[in-house]
This record gives sequence, C-alpha cells and structure tokens, in this order.
Amino acid sequence: MEPEASYGGEPIEVLPVVVLSKIFPARPSSIPEIREFVRHSLADSPLTEEDNREVSQTVFRALLDAAGPTGTITVSFRIFPEHVEVDVLHSHAGEPGEPTLAQLREVHPPSQPPPPPAAAEESPATFAEWMSEALHREGLTQEAAARQLGVSVKTVSRWVGGETEPRLRDLRRIQERFGELPLT
Repeated sequence: MEPEASYGGEPIEVLPVVVLSKIFPARPSSIPEIREFVRHSLADSPLTEEDNREVSQTVFRALLDAAGPTGTITVSFRIFPEHVEVDVLHSHAGEPGEPTLAQLREVHPPSQPPPPPAAAEESPATFAEWMSEALHREGLTQEAAARQLGVSVKTVSRWVGGETEPRLRDLRRIQERFGELPLT
C-alpha cells in the first residue's frame, strides 16, 4: 500500500491529466484545422459525443469572440479522468476599443434566430460556397451585402469566389447578419 500524500495535514489527490495545446493562425481558413484538433483531442476524453459537440461549439464561439485582425489563437485542453477544461486564447487584444462578440450581442441582439438547416441538405464544403448560398437565400447582391457588412464589393466578390476568406472580426459581422456559420 502506497503512503497517502498530504500537505499541511490535508490529503492530496493525485490525478492523471493529459494536456494538449496547439497554436493556429487567427484566420477563418484555420477553422477546419481547429475543428479537427478539437475532435482528435476529445476522442479519448470522458465526455459523451453530445458533450464533445457542445465543447466544439463553445470553442468556436470563443474563437469568434477573441477574434482580432492579426495574431494567433491557442486552443488548450486539460483532460482529467472525469472532466475536461478548455482554454481559447488570442495572442493580441485586438484593436483598441474593438468590441467583443458578447458586447455586440448586448447592443444589437439578433432579431430572430437563424432557421435550422434542413436535414436533407449537406453543409457547404467551403466558406465561399456558404457565403454564396447565404446571399442567394437572403436575396442580396454582392453590393448590398458589402454595404451591410461594411466592406468593399471587391472583398465580398473575393469571398464568394473563394480567392480570400474574411478576417475573424469580419466573420462576427457575417454571423450576426446571416446566422450561424456551418464551419463548426
């Protein structure tokens, strides 16, 4: 029998813990890689499949909330025998005075929740496909979308054409206007 460890007369419980951490560029193109890291990290965790999905959604929301114009996102997991702890950290505070997603929601709450996706439909494979479908669904031209999102028409055209992807801070506005992004 091993002697029980204690500190100041109090017993110390020693638990095995797995720590996984990875740094990603703070760009939308990192989302699939982040999603895969989350899935892989939680594969042997004590969480249920539903809990894993919830953690994935939480990581994505934190990612959007921490988004800034530059920098990196660090996703870290501490996996204990009975629970999991998650950190999502942005390397920069963002631009001075730039509001967080939570603050934006307080000022401009969503007018209505986005409609649930139809069960038979397949999610778009790329952001460009999703953005094109969102414009079509909303009956918007690229010009109208550009005005609503505060970006140039050329920027929207590049997003829809797959030439570029929006910065994470632009993704916040896109999500507020068009609903949940299917990239989680």
